[in-house]
Amino acid sequence: MPVGLKWTIIGISLIVALILVAILNPFVIVKAGYRGVVLTWGAVSGVMDEGLHLRIPFAQHIEKLEVRTVKMEVPALAYSKDIQTVDSLIALNYHLDPSNVGKLYKEIGEDFESRVISPAVQESVKAITAKYTAQELIEKRELVRDEIKGLLTERLAERSMLVDAFSIVNFDFSDEYEKAVESKQVAQQSALKAQNDLDRVKKEAEQRVAQAEAEARAIKIQAEAITQQGGEDYVNLKAVEKWNGVLPTQMIPNATLPFINLNK
Repeated sequence: MPVGLKWTIIGISLIVALILVAILNPFVIVKAGYRGVVLTWGAVSGVMDEGLHLRIPFAQHIEKLEVRTVKMEVPALAYSKDIQTVDSLIALNYHLDPSNVGKLYKEIGEDFESRVISPAVQESVKAITAKYTAQELIEKRELVRDEIKGLLTERLAERSMLVDAFSIVNFDFSDEYEKAVESKQVAQQSALKAQNDLDRVKKEAEQRVAQAEAEARAIKIQAEAITQQGGEDYVNLKAVEKWNGVLPTQMIPNATLPFINLNK
């Protein structure tokens, strides 16, 4: 066989092989963070890990499911113990159990968020919310969150879904209830201010009484001291304390100098 013809046949064979590979597509690449569910003639027959794999053309099809943590937000409408409407927004981080993605796909399929997770979130929120009044839902938010998370974790684990994180983004109540709460808070603040004002008035009155009593006691002690020491001497002493030391320039006939009692 001529050398040129030989290389021509080899080249044509390679081209045909490449075309067949492209058409048949026997290679499958499963990216990191995913698992490949192997469907053989439509039935789940295995699971592929990350990496490069071979499949049987036409007979096998690979569905790739993400097993990394995924975040989703779910609205939930519920009623409190005192029949108040509670509109919640729930944030959920979850991931699929890599060892059970085949079973998950077989029982639920790809649309597991809308078919399983969202209903489970709403049912868990309703079950726990109904145990508390609207006021308790506000005051015990962390406890309510933990209880909802516990119930939801239990339900999703039955379907090979694992909860990584859970939080209540918001609790919204009816406009009527929020207005009632606001009115109650205003009334409580007004009552507290009135009580504080009353306490202040009482304290100021007590201070005035204490001051008056102290002044009365001082006057009483002073009067007793004057009586004991002799009233006239005490008056002369006070006059001396107030004298500026200047003698009068004019004298009234037969008058004495200030503070000099000639009878003593």
